[in-house]
Amino acid sequence: MLTEERFAKICSVLEQNGSVTVQQLMAELDASESTIRRDLTALDAEGRLTKVHGGAVLKSNAYSTKDEKVINRKEINKEAKIKIAKYAAGLIEAGDFVYLDAGTTTERMIDYITNKQVIFVTNAITHAKRLAENGFTVYLLGGEFKAVTEAIVGEEAVTTLDKYNFTKGFWGANGVSIQKGFSTPEVKEALVKKKSMTNCRECYVLADDSKLGQISSVTFASFESAKVITNGPLQAAYRSCANVIEVL
Repeated sequence: MLTEERFAKICSVLEQNGSVTVQQLMAELDASESTIRRDLTALDAEGRLTKVHGGAVLKSNAYSTKDEKVINRKEINKEAKIKIAKYAAGLIEAGDFVYLDAGTTTERMIDYITNKQVIFVTNAITHAKRLAENGFTVYLLGGEFKAVTEAIVGEEAVTTLDKYNFTKGFWGANGVSIQKGFSTPEVKEALVKKKSMTNCRECYVLADDSKLGQISSVTFASFESAKVITNGPLQAAYRSCANVIEVL
């Protein structure tokens, strides 16, 4: 098989599956490991795919550079968000000191948290109100109010987080990428996410499958720094990731 024929076949397999391993391509193309690895390196250099350890993933051009209003996001992928929120809420135990990030999926967790012996800190006014109404002790960060995401952001919020050490934390993200990590469109909000995650023992990012492979303007944590709770079926590139929890 000629080089360009192999290139075309590799790209075709990627478009169908989202990712592929070196071993799969060796069998598919009846080629040696060294040939496949050389082809992947060449295709990566041409920008036609992204080479990763053991194979390649589809090149992602999905970038988001601005936030949508909360009211517009609440009903998007609603069923998936409910499944994810239920699972995440079940991870909270008596005695936990929990950080709950602003976001539509994190907000849905509140309906399913049953253990009352938990203290919460949040940067979302709506979250704080609902948690307090449900009988929880809750602390709200101070700082600049961002109307679009209904979140408290900025330097004051980051400074407030210095004094906290969380047992568990749950965050939203606009983008989840193996290569680029967890990202969001705006620097001030990214700094709050980054600081709160740094001060947390167990970190969970709640992201429905539409966020996988997405990249936003500002990365606030590496992909390996948190467990990702998402709905299935998973894209092929994420099936082998040890930190991804698939909720069916």
